[in-house]
Amino acid sequence: MSWQPTTEPECIVDPTRVPIDSVIVPRRRDVGGFDVMRALPSAERRAVGPFVFFDQFGPLKLVQGRSLEVRPHPHIGLATVTYLFAGKIMHRDSLGTVQPIQPGEVNWMTAGRGIVHSERTSDAGNPPGAELFGIQTWVALPKTHEEIEPAFAHHARTELPEVQGDGLWSRIILGSCFGCSSPVVTYADPVYVDCRLDAGA
Repeated sequence: MSWQPTTEPECIVDPTRVPIDSVIVPRRRDVGGFDVMRALPSAERRAVGPFVFFDQFGPLKLVQGRSLEVRPHPHIGLATVTYLFAGKIMHRDSLGTVQPIQPGEVNWMTAGRGIVHSERTSDAGNPPGAELFGIQTWVALPKTHEEIEPAFAHHARTELPEVQGDGLWSRIILGSCFGCSSPVVTYADPVYVDCRLDAGA
């Protein structure tokens, strides 16, 4: 799953396999006076594995009072995963959690039977003109876990394993990949990896 436009994409195609199953062009969606690019759900695909929402915010500069101010709102029966490439966001929830998140870190919020949370850049310590860029995904919980107690977990960048070599750099956000496992406790065994490839890799 990716939404990174490029001016000259090159895809090496194996003629015996179809390399691309679906092309989904995200649509703009306002969340608290701030546009996000929502790829899931879409008419082409409702979900990818347990991932039922995929929102990209930014990249953009926080200037002239423009900020991400998602007011308190409820979730039930799922988990949210927030991962940043740039900028900082302050997470607050009805469990009493107050947790800033920075680039390379991950917030996993289990809504379960119900939780209320907010996300704001205005009180996260962003300097004027700072860039904000990140992704929030929503993960469907298995039926057996939809009504569990709500919970929140934050993991620093240093806790997430990184794999490098052969033109690949990756950080394992959720699940297991490349022989490494993320410490984030999940319920549906999703795999979520931040990958960067050198040209030709």
